[in-house]
Amino acid sequence: MTDPVVIVGGGPAGMMCALLLARAGIGVRVLEKHKDFLRDFRGDTVHPSTMEVLHQLGLLERFLQRPHENVDGAQIRVAGVDYTIGDLSHLNVAAPFIAMMPQWEFLDFLRDEAEKFPGFQLEMEAEVTGFTEEEGRIAGVQLADGSHRRASLLTIACDGRGSLVRRQAMLPVTQLGAPMDVLWFRLPKHPHNGEKLRGAVDTGRMIVLIDRRDYWQVAFLIPKGAADAVRAKGVGWIREQCQAAFPELDLGGAGGLESEADLFLLSVALDRLDTWHRPGLLAIGDAAHAMSPIGGIGINLAIQDAVATANLLWQRLAMGRPADDLLQQVQQRRLFPTRVIQAGQKAAQDNVIGAVLSGQPITRAPWPVRLLNRVPLLRRIPGRIIGLGVRRERVESPLA
Repeated sequence: MTDPVVIVGGGPAGMMCALLLARAGIGVRVLEKHKDFLRDFRGDTVHPSTMEVLHQLGLLERFLQRPHENVDGAQIRVAGVDYTIGDLSHLNVAAPFIAMMPQWEFLDFLRDEAEKFPGFQLEMEAEVTGFTEEEGRIAGVQLADGSHRRASLLTIACDGRGSLVRRQAMLPVTQLGAPMDVLWFRLPKHPHNGEKLRGAVDTGRMIVLIDRRDYWQVAFLIPKGAADAVRAKGVGWIREQCQAAFPELDLGGAGGLESEADLFLLSVALDRLDTWHRPGLLAIGDAAHAMSPIGGIGINLAIQDAVATANLLWQRLAMGRPADDLLQQVQQRRLFPTRVIQAGQKAAQDNVIGAVLSGQPITRAPWPVRLLNRVPLLRRIPGRIIGLGVRRERVESPLA
């Protein structure tokens, strides 16, 4: 089976890239190892930069009909005091807010839109186990069932931080490190709890609550490699920590965190490939750069990668010619924003999160937090950085 382009992984980068290429009249096949997109505790923040791409495609109105919550500001509690530190409401874009939407809804939406184009093909339960090589260039992939999918023009790796490209050491990686991991779980939410996003920082403790209407999705930050030690304290202790951080909320009751089976570990990584490509193969999104969950920015950086990829490659691919000599341009275009964002995440990890989780006493908020809370106009700065990122891409690939 041969297609012009084969995309490994049906995450945000893979599905957006497939949509854009199929829209431009290019045949593309997406291979997704799971049977559906219905998996919890994945990145669920769709930022204004991503919705601006959907707006350019004429899809934003339909997208916002999917279940979601709007967040246009950022608040945090430090040592028991609440601070407002971000404001997205003044962004000059079609959707000046973060859409809190389960990732499966976002991926289902991209799939539904891509299926309107004849060049788009999606295979579920198609786990890729290796790449095939012909005359020094990647020519396709091998699946777990022993079958092959040939890519006559390009194979794009969009299979996340556990990418086959990484596992098979096909491209070198620079590790930036992370001092924390995250335990994800649910806690009951009651109608009077209000607010859509809450964060709390105290000595030795960082917790984020994300409003999922019927429950709180909880990110419980722990020191790197400490998952077993935290689990040994029991789910009762974890519940107590959450209640202590948010005493005004009723986090008790049935449902949510009942046993260790309800805890899901995210092993946080911060790294990037030194080179994102080789003949016949390009890596984008988390496959090219694993991001920290700080700011919920990973999905949106991956979407920008996909837009840049389509912008730079569509003409060559539409001509039916390989684009190996253009792959470096994708990396050059996207490496700068990746470095800037990762540098900011590493600074936050090393100077704030690492210090908190090490047990360093937290008695008051850092001065930048206090300043942002005191001067509302300044809150637009972090709002713009989080909402729009660095070097926004505009869709240039056409509707064929």
